[in-house]
Amino acid sequence: MSPAPAHHDAARGALAAATCYLAWGLFPIYWKQFPDVGAVELIAHRHLWSLVFVLVVMGFGRGFGDLRDALKPRSALRWHGLSGALLTVNWLVYVWGVNHGRVVEASLGYFLVPLVNVAAGRFVLHERLRRLQWFAIASAAIGVGLLVARVGQVPWIALTLAATFGAYGLLRKQSPIGPLTGLGLETLLLAPVAVGYLAWQQHTGLAAFGRVSGYEHLLLAFSGVITAVPLLLFAFGARRIRLTTLGLLQYLAPTVQFALGVWLYREPFTRERAAAFAFIWVGLAIYTADNLWTQRNAIRFPAK
Repeated sequence: MSPAPAHHDAARGALAAATCYLAWGLFPIYWKQFPDVGAVELIAHRHLWSLVFVLVVMGFGRGFGDLRDALKPRSALRWHGLSGALLTVNWLVYVWGVNHGRVVEASLGYFLVPLVNVAAGRFVLHERLRRLQWFAIASAAIGVGLLVARVGQVPWIALTLAATFGAYGLLRKQSPIGPLTGLGLETLLLAPVAVGYLAWQQHTGLAAFGRVSGYEHLLLAFSGVITAVPLLLFAFGARRIRLTTLGLLQYLAPTVQFALGVWLYREPFTRERAAAFAFIWVGLAIYTADNLWTQRNAIRFPAK
């Protein structure tokens, strides 16, 4: 009788993870609602309201105790301060790119994240890479090179997003703190900067509050919910499904973003850009196939 509950739990986990990635994919629609608000102010609001939402959620459980314990070790403060700063840069570049007509390039950044993680595993953690993983990284590198050589510009938005999110994931992987407590700690450490910036904007009369429409005021306050809820869904799903399934679902977010950029916002997608993306997608296909093959062999021939 035990397989049925396990299967049900896995199905709920997959639904939660898919919902999380779909929400992340649809984020450009949300940020496009603020054409007259700067990216820095938007991220400051996202930071402040995320902290408010996380503290409310913590109030329903023992989250305050976990957060208090997390504040004690100095090493946790350093590492989560750094991870929070990386995530803030990631958010800032992403929002700036979305609101400056660069949704397609932003999607490229998140397509590159899995391959950046593989490269980080090799050069930072000194993990040995399989041959197909090297091919995947090489194919993606060719794609980025084509963007520079044939399109004539460095895809700095994509590279910054991939690097900062990859580094953030690497730091969070080393932390024993749970996702909700970790998010609470990161937002709490950087909250003085966000609050200080918003106070300065209010003082100079440039703040969005009191200047934008009531609809935009509501959306700004809602930024905490749209930040924290997908992360909580991700944490719920990641504990209940196989890593391979989670790895496949992660492509949902950049795919949705790419579709929005090309078909909803009509961003240019020339043959040169298509060729560059093709090399990156081939690299992702090789990476995914290698992961699936390795997982299958691990199940069929477990190590003794």
